[in-house]
Amino acid sequence: MDDNKTYFCIDMKSFFASVECAERGLNPFETNLVVADESRGSGSICLAISPKMKAMGVKNRCRVFEIPQSIDYICAKPRMQKYIDYAGEIYRIYRQYVSKDDIHIYSIDEDFIDATDYLKLYNLKPKQFAKRLTDEIWQKLGIPATCGIGTNLYLAKIALDITAKKAPDHMGYLTEDEFIRTLWHHTPITDFWGIAKGIAARLNHYGIYDMEGIAHAPPKLLKKEFGINAELLIDHAWGKESCTMKEIHSYKSKSKSFSNSQILFEDYSFEKAKLVLVEMCLNGCQRMMANHVVTNSVGIMVGYSKNVIGPTGGSKKMLQTTNVFSIIRTYVEELFESTAFKDVPIRQLSISFGTICDECCEGYDMFTDLDAIAKEKRAERAALEIKERFGNNAILRGMDLLDGATAKQRNKLIGGHNGE
Repeated sequence: MDDNKTYFCIDMKSFFASVECAERGLNPFETNLVVADESRGSGSICLAISPKMKAMGVKNRCRVFEIPQSIDYICAKPRMQKYIDYAGEIYRIYRQYVSKDDIHIYSIDEDFIDATDYLKLYNLKPKQFAKRLTDEIWQKLGIPATCGIGTNLYLAKIALDITAKKAPDHMGYLTEDEFIRTLWHHTPITDFWGIAKGIAARLNHYGIYDMEGIAHAPPKLLKKEFGINAELLIDHAWGKESCTMKEIHSYKSKSKSFSNSQILFEDYSFEKAKLVLVEMCLNGCQRMMANHVVTNSVGIMVGYSKNVIGPTGGSKKMLQTTNVFSIIRTYVEELFESTAFKDVPIRQLSISFGTICDECCEGYDMFTDLDAIAKEKRAERAALEIKERFGNNAILRGMDLLDGATAKQRNKLIGGHNGE
């Protein structure tokens, strides 16, 4: 690999909590603050906690009732649009120094930057340039950041996730040689990007507990266990990564699909859950229509209260390729009625649409009333125009006003949380 390349992976510390502190003129390192919706009860998940609370031993993503009663803290209701706005401001700071072609937005609070060509331009060393960026974010927005620096994208990510956490300047730097020297024996192995608990358990079965173990394991064994993913595991065990920023930007998925899920506010009966699933189906159909795409398959997942039983669901290929709600709804209801338990409280729903393709692929069987289809599509497009101009709640269906319906409330949310 090219050791002359320099990548940054920059992460905003406790992003949502830091934004709420910044909005209040508070220092997140000196303030006890959690981001949670207390109206959902003490079991509500804390989306973020301030760095000070982390230092006190409070775990991120805990539930409100798990916070020690001895700790006084501010509870901030999630404001997703506010966090998106801050992320946009952070991106604008990057763009003052770096071309958009050298930035990859990994998540709302984490970004990759190919800094290679800019070190000579600004006559700065890697840590100096990274510090200039993170200092400006702190000075202008009051958001603290950590940075991983590496000679490839993978090493930058690992430098962020593992090395930077222990560094006084909140920065980590890794080359392939440094990775082997300092992290080959690091445990737990799940600290490394791409190795979840399931993969770790399968590695443990063969007596492999660290990256050196992967590097020296028989390749045939790893390929038998992990298939084509074994090549990536082996490369990463040696600190290698061939993917570049240019390849990330040029990547196009071969198969297209999208999904939507909800964790319900309370336990739902079979009939009330079916109503919400139909609302989700409508939302998906409108999304496809707005993007001029169609589907020929649909899938659902139903999760039950307190995980008393495992989730149910399934998928079905349709006879039509369409985005018309009245047609897709029939398949969704059939799937739900044939797979969901009728006497177990329901708490989670998910719907997916597969094999998404351009609207020119639209097709129906010989029994379809094409005039009715055209009429329905005209009505839906008119509804979409109204929503685009006046907001998602400007026009609602009768089912959206029934007991248990969630669309009206969720239209105000972003990512399932308050959308202020």
